[in-house]
Amino acid sequence: MPLSSVAADADEQAIPYYQSVGNECALFDQAFQQRLPMLLKGPTGCGKTRFVSHMAAKLGKPLYTVSCHDDLTAADLTGRYLLQGGETRWVDGPLTRAVREGGICYLDEVVEARKDVTVVLHPLTDDRRLLPLERTGELLEAPDDFMLVVSYNPGYQHILKSLKPSTRQRFVAMSFDFPPPAVERDIVARESGLEPDRCAALVNLAASLRAMKGQDLEEGVSTRLLVYCATLIGAGMPILEAARATLVEPLSDDADVQEGLMEAIQATFG
Repeated sequence: MPLSSVAADADEQAIPYYQSVGNECALFDQAFQQRLPMLLKGPTGCGKTRFVSHMAAKLGKPLYTVSCHDDLTAADLTGRYLLQGGETRWVDGPLTRAVREGGICYLDEVVEARKDVTVVLHPLTDDRRLLPLERTGELLEAPDDFMLVVSYNPGYQHILKSLKPSTRQRFVAMSFDFPPPAVERDIVARESGLEPDRCAALVNLAASLRAMKGQDLEEGVSTRLLVYCATLIGAGMPILEAARATLVEPLSDDADVQEGLMEAIQATFG
């Protein structure tokens, strides 16, 4: 095999696997080239984070991922003064590093962060592309190869935790959902190593369980959980045990709901 082919194969293996279902890869690429921020919307475990990892690797750019939570502040993103070696030094946060050096900064579930975070993001999401650092007196201008990406789950928003329209309108937005059955089967088979025919049964089961969302479940079965289930089955765990550990226990603590889920699972696998 030519060395160029070997190198190409190695590069391909280094890119996290992602199966596109539309034009999302082309849209992301164009947003990056045109220096536009991007907002990803979709349910938990449908592939948003994997998609961003895939695109960052494909573009050859470093990725700074931040999992947002209730206590995340603007200082966690921009940086702070820390005591190091007996003296106080400024240490950049992930957002500042991405702006200084170039790369993609991904804020997962951005609505979970405190409100001061969105204030910091606003100057980076218009034509200024600036990051003011009040503590150091710097005003950083984002380079051409910087991109801001944020995500959230619209179906899991609380009235006190929603993204304001004025913030949403600063982004190019894209909706994600669980892949079509045939694509999801191939993803689960690829990620777990389980035979596609057996994965197809899991995907069909997931469709049934997702229909319960909004009635007995807050969230439907994610593709991630299907991969976990298939991985356990492939390792030799009995199907019903694997399903309980991955498709029942993570979704609900309610005994009646769990019983209903197990009935659906038993009806599928007998």
